[in-house]
Amino acid sequence: MLNAKEKAMAQVNTRAIAQFLGLASVATILPFFIHLQWVTGPLVNAILIILLFLVGIRSALAVSLIPSLMALAGGLLPAILAPIVPFIMISNVILVLSVDQLYNRVKDTAKGYWIGIAVGASLKFLFLYGSVSIIGNLLIKQELVFKVAQLFSWTQLFTALTGGMIAWLALKWLRRI
Repeated sequence: MLNAKEKAMAQVNTRAIAQFLGLASVATILPFFIHLQWVTGPLVNAILIILLFLVGIRSALAVSLIPSLMALAGGLLPAILAPIVPFIMISNVILVLSVDQLYNRVKDTAKGYWIGIAVGASLKFLFLYGSVSIIGNLLIKQELVFKVAQLFSWTQLFTALTGGMIAWLALKWLRRI
């Protein structure tokens, strides 16, 4: 008969914990080392999607909150944009939830995945662009609003779609899709 400690250890999925810690660590430190949104953005979005499929929705949502803080701390995101960080976090959550919901609702897994990526990337883009436009007008000097809005417009759509492609390749390689 197993005691309580042995039962608890039997339920621990060490593979999932290792995958979570590894991917969360990469998503956390990436903004400190790569200061190019065109590289960091797709990689972080890919990590969020890979986490969703490898470890689950809770882990992906938890990590969705970290990269934008690290981008701010690491200098990828200028300090003047600190008020926008919560909106970036929410946009990451929107992406993860969209992919999860549409993948699970569409019977064809490949079709569900790509519909989820397309819808999630579009919603992320629309939410961020709208939020930044409103917040930017309230908090940032008018001459900077246009530049900030550009930073959070089509580039977000591109990085989310590219992240979805990278995640697809990784998940295919890992035989998880």
